[in-house]
Amino acid sequence: MAEAVKELGDIWIVAPDTERSGVSHSFTLMVPLRSFHFPRNGFDNVFAITGTPVDAAKFALRGLLPRSPDLVLSGINRGENTGVNLLYSGTIAGAMEGAIVGIPSIAISIAWSKLSRGAFDYSFAAKFARKIAETTLTNGLPFGTMLNVNIPNLPADQIKGVSVTPQAESHYNEVIEKRQDPRGDEYFWISGINQMIDPNGDNDMQSVRNGHIAVTPICARLTNESFLNELKGWNLD
Repeated sequence: MAEAVKELGDIWIVAPDTERSGVSHSFTLMVPLRSFHFPRNGFDNVFAITGTPVDAAKFALRGLLPRSPDLVLSGINRGENTGVNLLYSGTIAGAMEGAIVGIPSIAISIAWSKLSRGAFDYSFAAKFARKIAETTLTNGLPFGTMLNVNIPNLPADQIKGVSVTPQAESHYNEVIEKRQDPRGDEYFWISGINQMIDPNGDNDMQSVRNGHIAVTPICARLTNESFLNELKGWNLD
């Protein structure tokens, strides 16, 4: 993604130093953070940080960059961030950290598909990241709103277009697997499938499965507005 957008301005890359999938919006409070200058692939402003994606975003926005950036890009994540995954995703949280302070921000993820057989081709996703980055810089985003982009892991000629669509309602059908290590001690592994509640609806999960790029505007505000008046009628005084 950095290669794809490098002509748009000065690029700074800040990332966790290890895999941090599923850490959501967590950040580090009780231990110090360390950063390492990590220039590579022609980019000098590259830093690894011993923390979460949100730590990386906070460190970049408040401790590293010489000024506030024009755009925050998070990803390209290996695996889609649709439906309830938005609550668990570190990729989403990294971009949301920018949106919270009013910086236009975009999370980019590439979906697994049966055709890919576990291999991910980031080239088309990077090209689309460039396109949506340019368009967002031109048009801007409302304060506190970011774009969540999910791209099918398909050849470019098999992608059917772009769907601007809401987040799916979904939940995980989870399995807790009990296993035994070589010493005979038990350990547990969480796995599951992200299941749409309405598989026929217009949503991000369905769009990706139908071969479309899903673009969804999301924000940190979590209030269920439609339930507010009913809740006021509960007579809780």
